[in-house]
Amino acid sequence: MSGPAMAWLRRMLRAATLTACVALAACGGRVDLLGAVPEDEANEVLSALLEAHITADKVPGKEGAVGVRVDGAQVGRALEVLRAKGLPRERFDGMGKVFKKEGLISSPLEERARYIYALSQELSSTLSKMDGVLAARVHVVLPERGSAGESGVASSAAVFIKHQDGYNLEIVQPQIRRLVTNSIPGLTPERVSVIFVASQARPGAEAAPQPVLFGTTLGADSGGALGALIVVLALVALGALGGLGWAVWRYVLPARRAAAGGKPAGRAAEGIA
Repeated sequence: MSGPAMAWLRRMLRAATLTACVALAACGGRVDLLGAVPEDEANEVLSALLEAHITADKVPGKEGAVGVRVDGAQVGRALEVLRAKGLPRERFDGMGKVFKKEGLISSPLEERARYIYALSQELSSTLSKMDGVLAARVHVVLPERGSAGESGVASSAAVFIKHQDGYNLEIVQPQIRRLVTNSIPGLTPERVSVIFVASQARPGAEAAPQPVLFGTTLGADSGGALGALIVVLALVALGALGGLGWAVWRYVLPARRAAAGGKPAGRAAEGIA
């Protein structure tokens, strides 16, 4: 094949390769799912996503915090997986944070409200660390300080726990009741109510493992991007085949005819042109 034909084919191959790379890059964009979270929390999120066959990785951040990235086509499914597992975990305020010194003197009413809030936060944080717990709330009611001789309302507490389906937390209800009772002054086990609610998966939330194309996991909502990629690759392939056929007709066939008839290849090509 002559020099001009080879140069033309090389240009076609470079254009086809560039087009395919651009199409692949457009289909495999990365999106920040979480940012500036503690590394242990990011590891828990990353483990849940990888277990659900979702491509994810960690991104280093500032001051020891990290982020989590996923494929743009898998954002919707990633959020659904995290919601089902109660991730990322809720952060609670402890006693030290609620009662930190701010240079202002609080009224007795404010101090009481802070104490009840901090007590609720501490108990909720403890219960949320149980296996299978997605969310925990403890609502505390403490009696008002009345005058001497007045009978105030007894202390009470209501515990709400939302857990993953398949976990039987009813067997630990006595331990939960004892924990709350011993944490609140003047509270008796009869004044503690505990409610368990199992998480219900949304229809279609459980999806089969997603197919992988060129090392990229395809999400359920990536049909449009995949279709565009297939169309682009098909057009590139057709263009390459058409260019190859034109090059054969333009350069190879005249050369063969010229060789068979004893004419120089260049003269034969000029005659056809």
